[in-house]
Amino acid sequence: MNLLTIIGEALRALRQNRLRTGLTMLGMIIGVAAVVLMLSIGQGARTKINETIAAMGSNLFLVVPGATSSGGFSFGSGSVRTLTINDAYAVAELSSISATAPVTTGTVQLNYAAKNWSTIITGTTPNYFAVGNWKIESGTIFTESDLRSAARVVVLGSVTAKNLFGDEDPVGKTIRITNRPFLVVGVLMAKGQSLTGRDQDDNVLIPITTSERQITGNQFPGSIRYMMVQGKSAGDMDIAEIEITQLLRQRHRIAKGKENDFTVRNLTAIADVATDAAKVMSIVLGAIASVSLLVGGIGIMNIMLVSVTERTREIGIRMAIGANRRAILTQFLLEAMMICIMGGVIGLLVGIGGAWVVSRVADMLIVITVGMVGLAFLFSSAVGIFFGFYPAKKAASLKPVDALRYE
Repeated sequence: MNLLTIIGEALRALRQNRLRTGLTMLGMIIGVAAVVLMLSIGQGARTKINETIAAMGSNLFLVVPGATSSGGFSFGSGSVRTLTINDAYAVAELSSISATAPVTTGTVQLNYAAKNWSTIITGTTPNYFAVGNWKIESGTIFTESDLRSAARVVVLGSVTAKNLFGDEDPVGKTIRITNRPFLVVGVLMAKGQSLTGRDQDDNVLIPITTSERQITGNQFPGSIRYMMVQGKSAGDMDIAEIEITQLLRQRHRIAKGKENDFTVRNLTAIADVATDAAKVMSIVLGAIASVSLLVGGIGIMNIMLVSVTERTREIGIRMAIGANRRAILTQFLLEAMMICIMGGVIGLLVGIGGAWVVSRVADMLIVITVGMVGLAFLFSSAVGIFFGFYPAKKAASLKPVDALRYE
């Protein structure tokens, strides 16, 4: 008996019990759909995190003021301005450091024509755009000359520009910040949310000298909120962190054994942790969904065993007229695989449709890859072979005489 004949017999057997075949297939449909949906959600989360990390910049450190104590009282991290612009310039001279960007921040009200918008203002240096991997959508960034002269120039985030100007081009226009006129020299490309969920595009950036002298003021002249530091290479991040720590301790005259009055955070390491967490989440979601495949496979085995029992006399007749054990084994194995593969195809379509609905309703990034589709087919076939083999072997092991006598 050739393979085409065996496939035809398997299809005939499945058509004769359409309802049972459909209900058995339902387990595979649910299982594959669940796997595709869960994996697509997990992959979407990983892709979103990777995009955020790429937008954030590479080889980054964030240096913030640390906890300090005075008169027996302890102040929390960042509560005292212990970092200065000169600290940032000194760190930039280290051999393992590519660039630094000191930062001060505040909240301001912006005005343009009849529109106004409240947002975060960032005072910094031109290095900030390279260190933070910011791209310009239109116009340009402010320059070192603007920094030295404390010029009233501003670069807008995309969200801020949209809320103030709508579809109008902001470059070359004048806005007012705390009733002072500022020339818009550029607009940043959108980045989206940060790892902490903050909208990075709702901001304005001005020279740090302008911020200190004209906008936010500074109780401690020359002090900064934090500094961003970019290492020269990913392989030297640990060395760079040590060098930054040693230099700042020396500049701040911190005695041996005393705690630092600053904190150095390796953003690359934090990003790697977030990536690993997303990867684990993807694996866990896939594993949970795979339980549905296991349940569907058990259902297939159960139905195939029932089918073998019901068709015992048919098996005996086929053996008596010349069918060998291999043909019987192949037929029942093919029946199980067909159920799984057809269920897998339908489940794949249901899973893709479900992923699309989730992305629309929950506004989530859903990613479906070719590998994911291949995995769904692989799992479907594997489940069919694994759970269909025992019933098929049982059918092939029947003795023709016993099978013909079966009532």
